[in-house]
Formats: sequence, C-alpha cells, structure tokens
Amino acid sequence: MVRIAQIEAGSIAEELNLEIGSRIVRINGERVRDGIDLTFLLSDTDLELETLSPSGEAVVYEIEREPGDPIGIIPAPDTIRECANKCVFCFIDGNPEGARQTLWVKDDDFRLSFTYGSYVTLTNLGPKGLQRLVDQRLSPLYVSVHATEPEVRERLLVNQRAGIIMDQLRELIDGGLEVHTQIVLCPEWNDALHLNRTIEDLWGLGEAILSLSVVPVGLTRYNLNRPVRHLTSLEAAAAIDRVDQAREQGLAERGVGWCYAADEMYLIAGRPIPAVGYYDDGALYENGVGAIRRFVDSFDVGLASVPRYDGRRIRVVTGGSMAPFLRDRAPRLAAAVGADVQVVQVRNEYFGESVTIAGLLGGRDILAALKEGGDSRDGDLVLLPAEALNADKVFIDNLPLTELSAGLGRAELRMGFEITEALRAS
Repeated sequence: MVRIAQIEAGSIAEELNLEIGSRIVRINGERVRDGIDLTFLLSDTDLELETLSPSGEAVVYEIEREPGDPIGIIPAPDTIRECANKCVFCFIDGNPEGARQTLWVKDDDFRLSFTYGSYVTLTNLGPKGLQRLVDQRLSPLYVSVHATEPEVRERLLVNQRAGIIMDQLRELIDGGLEVHTQIVLCPEWNDALHLNRTIEDLWGLGEAILSLSVVPVGLTRYNLNRPVRHLTSLEAAAAIDRVDQAREQGLAERGVGWCYAADEMYLIAGRPIPAVGYYDDGALYENGVGAIRRFVDSFDVGLASVPRYDGRRIRVVTGGSMAPFLRDRAPRLAAAVGADVQVVQVRNEYFGESVTIAGLLGGRDILAALKEGGDSRDGDLVLLPAEALNADKVFIDNLPLTELSAGLGRAELRMGFEITEALRAS
C-alpha cells in the first residue's frame, strides 16, 4: 500500500475528497506496492482506486479522465529497500560514531536506481523482482558489478547470491532493459586479471550495457586497511591503461568509448584529466566521472561574465581533490572580479585526511580551516561547496549552516557547485 502524503489543489483527488493519510491498496484490481506501482497504474484513463481512509474505512473511487490530466496524488516516500551485502569496502563501516542517522542507511533499492541513477547490486532481488523490472520497463538501471567472476564477487560482497550477476544481467537485457555498470576497484581484490575479465564479460553482453565506470575504492580512517587499502599511483595508472584499451575497442566497434575511469583515478595516478571528448555524449557526474572536466570547462566559459568584487576578499572552500585546480585558476579569477581570491583547502578530520572530496567536508573542519587564515573582514565572501550541505542546510557532521555563519562573524556566505555560477548568483 502507498500512503497519500499530499493532494494537489484543484486536482481530481481534491474533488473526490481523498484524505491525506489514506492508503491506496489497489488500482484496477492490481496491488499497489510502492510509488513505482502507483505511477504506472495511474497512467490509465479509467481508474478504480481501492483505498483505506486514516480511520480504516475501505472506500472505492471510480475515475474517468482525459489523457494527461493529473490525479493530484503525492505519495509518501517508500521505505528504502536495504542492502543484504557486507561488502569489504562498505561506506557504512567508514562512518564515525555519532554520525547522523541517514548515513547508516544501506540502500540497495532498484527504485532509486531507476529514478535517481544510484547503483544497486541486485543481490536482494529474486526471480519475481527481476521480472518486475522487465514488466515495468525500469530502464536504464545502474548496477554495481565490481566483478563478474562468481567467487570474486561473492568474496567482495560477502554474499553467496552475488555470484549470479551475469545471469541477472542477461535476464534484464533479454527483457529489453539497458544498464549502466560500475566497478569499485579494490587492489588485490578485483583489479589486474579480474578487471580484465569483468571488462571483457560486460562488453560481451552487447550494446545494452550502456557504460562501465571504473571507480577507485574510497576509504575513511575508520575502515582503511580493514581489509581493503587504497590504490597506489601505479595501480591506478595500470587500471587507466586497461580502461583505455577497452575504450579503443568501443570506439572502433561501436563508435562510443563505453568504458570510463573516474576523475579520482587520474588524481591518484598523477595524470591529466581527460578532454571533454573522453566522455562521449555525457559524463556520469554522480559516479565521479567527468565532474572535474565540467568544472574546468565551465570556469573558462563563465569567467568573462562574473561580476566585479573590487577590494573584497573571496575565500573559496574546497577539499584536497579540487584545491590544485582552483589554485591554478585563482589568479585569473582575481583579475576578472577585482578581488583578493584565496583558496582554503580543508583537512577532513571528520572522516580522515584520506577523504579529499568537498562534498564530505564537515562544517567544523571548514570553520577551523577558515579561522586558521585569520578573522573574517568586512566584505569577505566565503564560497562553500553546496554539495557539503543537505536539504536542511546541515553539514555531514551535523553542524547547521547557521552555526558556521555565526562562527565566521562578518563574512558573507555563498554556495555553488561551480565557482562561476556561484559568483554570478551573488
């Protein structure tokens, strides 16, 4: 059943006096399991809604409508389908004690894969679950493969069901679905010959495998070497070389690079970030593929249109990964805006110094780094990475943005994913 969380004003649902809190049990005789079911079943023009009111009364509504007319039902969020694995590189094991509750949710939900592009392992889906994906045409999906050799994947995910991934992918493809895939590369676990095998197996499934991203394992001070370690620069370079071989084959045989190494892989290897053509029609930004290239190119395009901030100081907050790119461009930005531009690289004490991306910076670490550079001055503009805050404007260490602002006194805070966008917005 799906609970009604909101009803749109002026909608069919409001005209029918549907109550917030009511649960939709069936539509046209079909059981409604979640929001995906609701969306698909509401696509018909003639509807019979079986509901339970908040008081428990069964009510049936019959609806006739024109195609495209919205019903106006906004469902409550579905309960997240959690992960059944105990991956040796699990991000949950990297959380500090006292981390906010949402950081402990181990989601492995195909609905989030379809709607938001999050990667799932498929280990918590049996035959009926896979058939539902096919029946409802939930495509494309995003699947964490990591390794196609059954024993290797079982060892990585610590799940005996993990070894059937190739059979599951074939079933999805035979059902007409398309899939983006990824490998979280763990040295001495699924690299080298295992990486070769995984690339070859996924390529062999045909064009329905839309992409393969190879991402280096990310660890905090709480799970480093327990039992996985970081890639060395040589290991990252070897993985990039193997990805490039796959790309050559993809370009030659299908006209698309198909296989991509994440930005962090290039940083570890000490190699330049690829040109924009590397990413074909579009980078997989949420998977760490192409975000730096997007920033670099957006910076160059937007620099001419940023406003002036003559005489002010702009302090750009970032982590270790992006700091070199920002420092290289700081003099050009300073000349364009007429301000003193300082790049503030923040050490991540919350997760440990091995975590260098801006989105995982704690508010207290940011505050400490800004105070190291002296007290705020009148006219200071502090540019924060927007991805470091959640929708409630709270940092990952539970520090509200309001407390950071209070700690900085006279500084003006701005947020933005790209520096040029944020400066224009100000």
